Amino acid sequence: MTDISQPEDVPVTTEPKNPTSASPEIDEQPFLEATADAKSRYGRFNLAVIGGSGVGKSSLVNAVFDRDWAKVGKGLPVTRGVQYFSDESLGIWDVEGFEIGSPVPPGEQLSAHLKTIAAYPANQQIAVVWYCVKATDDRLTPADVAMIRELDAAGLPVILVLTKVDWGRNPITGNRSVPKGVEAFIDWLESPVDAEGQPLSIPYERVIPTSTVDKHGKDSKHGLGELLSETLALSPEDEKDAFRIAQRLNLPWKREMARPVIAGASALAATAAATPLLVADAIALAPIQLGMMGRIAAIYDLELKTMMSAGALAQLGAQIAGQALARSVIKLIPGAGTVVNAGVAAALTAATGEAWLQLCEQVHTGKLDIAKISESWGDFAPSFLDVWRKMLEQRIAKS
Repeated sequence: MTDISQPEDVPVTTEPKNPTSASPEIDEQPFLEATADAKSRYGRFNLAVIGGSGVGKSSLVNAVFDRDWAKVGKGLPVTRGVQYFSDESLGIWDVEGFEIGSPVPPGEQLSAHLKTIAAYPANQQIAVVWYCVKATDDRLTPADVAMIRELDAAGLPVILVLTKVDWGRNPITGNRSVPKGVEAFIDWLESPVDAEGQPLSIPYERVIPTSTVDKHGKDSKHGLGELLSETLALSPEDEKDAFRIAQRLNLPWKREMARPVIAGASALAATAAATPLLVADAIALAPIQLGMMGRIAAIYDLELKTMMSAGALAQLGAQIAGQALARSVIKLIPGAGTVVNAGVAAALTAATGEAWLQLCEQVHTGKLDIAKISESWGDFAPSFLDVWRKMLEQRIAKS
């Protein structure tokens, strides 16, 4: 059995008799550059949301992406019946349903909209379509069928989203279910037929009932997890990460993206400390740790550059990265003396990454005010036990 009671190969030395008491200035640029690089690499996910006025498109978008488009801006009016809203990670094509009384057939009307959208740059092209209809509708209209077929002809995957479902709850099991009328509608959608009972070909990928508000006016997210999973499955491979970043409901997806970033930074930190560093020189780890933090911030879709002043960001960096954290932890590690070796550097960086991930989640979910992030770091900063645990994990992985 391997002894993991303390790290091995940790040289012991002493700091100079008169180490400088001044903390070196932290450069926040590695954080900002890593964030910008990550955002550029992940790109933007573009979703088309189609449906008539009052069907609940805006509520659906707000519930999944936490973007209240009505409040943040009017978007770009592309043409009559089409608007485009976007930020760095998400683009929404808001397309109105068929306008009753229009002399242009619904398929042709949508075809014209799609041609207009196709003229835009590649980073604005539609990846997936949510075609929204009210759950209380008994049938799809001929206009709906024509528009869904037009979307399919354009090579776009369509999810038929039933909105405003009034979910019921079994008082004994607690299970949720849709009303009988909606259930009948879904059954028809699974095997649609026309008025004469003849099969209808309507090329949507899935039918997903959803709700964003319950009958009491409280927030409801029933069906949204399934909608997220289906949207991700239908997304092009090179846009899946952009979708994971843009959505706000599935935190495990973001953790899955962040943990390889932490592992990579830990490996870099170990390389940087291959020749053990005095604690006073541990500032050399700061760019690696700040770069890691910048990439994780991008994954959680946090605009810290605009949320915080450069001075506040630099102050946060000084609290988190390099020398300050090393000095607070290193003296507690048995046998480490006053140096940061490869194992300590990797463990320190991994623990910092996990702590930063937790903090980003708190900001991302609105539980932590971004204005208080600097003063709140102490509640998340990795402790000696966190670093020690990471060192033990490293030892176990090598054994």
